[in-house]
Amino acid sequence: MGTALLGGLLGSGWATPEQIAVVEPAEERRRELERDFPGVPVLGAPPEGAPGALLAVKPDVAEGACRVLGAVGVTRVLSIVAGIPCVRLEAALGGQPSVVRAMPNTPALVGAAITVISGGSHATAADLSWAEDVMGAVGTVVRLPERLLDPVTGLSGSGPAYLFLVAEALIEAGVQMGLTREVSKTLVVETLLGSAKLLAETGEDPVVLRAAVTSPAGTTAAGIRALELRAVRSAFMEAVAAATERARSLHR
Repeated sequence: MGTALLGGLLGSGWATPEQIAVVEPAEERRRELERDFPGVPVLGAPPEGAPGALLAVKPDVAEGACRVLGAVGVTRVLSIVAGIPCVRLEAALGGQPSVVRAMPNTPALVGAAITVISGGSHATAADLSWAEDVMGAVGTVVRLPERLLDPVTGLSGSGPAYLFLVAEALIEAGVQMGLTREVSKTLVVETLLGSAKLLAETGEDPVVLRAAVTSPAGTTAAGIRALELRAVRSAFMEAVAAATERARSLHR
């Protein structure tokens, strides 16, 4: 995700390569980043006095990374780390730092993420605007209270994986019905794209759009009935609940 954001910030013109520094402790990964992002300084440790930092690390090292940032004078942090609340990051940084949490998703790789941001106890309107500006380079940004970030993680953070699973299943179904895999994949991808566009551009409730496709006793009605008999709707609800609970467990 950090790489996606770096590419988005550079590709959108939000910053030039020399205006961003990447901190990566692993030497091999530093070489890869230097190759992929020419002109961007890739450092083994954070520089003194940086005006702000984007924290894109695993949850188990987030507080340690913040202690290092605090030691070199960083007081503004935008964190995309799942499950670690602002209060813990603030404590690790020391003092009264401005911390903003963000939960993006993987469509950031193509500039189509949906990101939710929440400010910590010392974050100002200016800090939230800065974070929104950063995350806006890779998609749409929504502001919500931090208490809602775990459900956001379970829904939109994990959501692309649920939809990829749906795509896998539909492609396989097309193959079983006699289509080639290439044709089946094209049909599924374009159906997902078109359906999402229809949902977004019409502003209609999905219930209305589903009903419009479902003629009485028709082919779609038969398919929907098969899905409902297998509790697919409930399965998605349980998936979001399980992912939300997992996110909550990270900060207990």
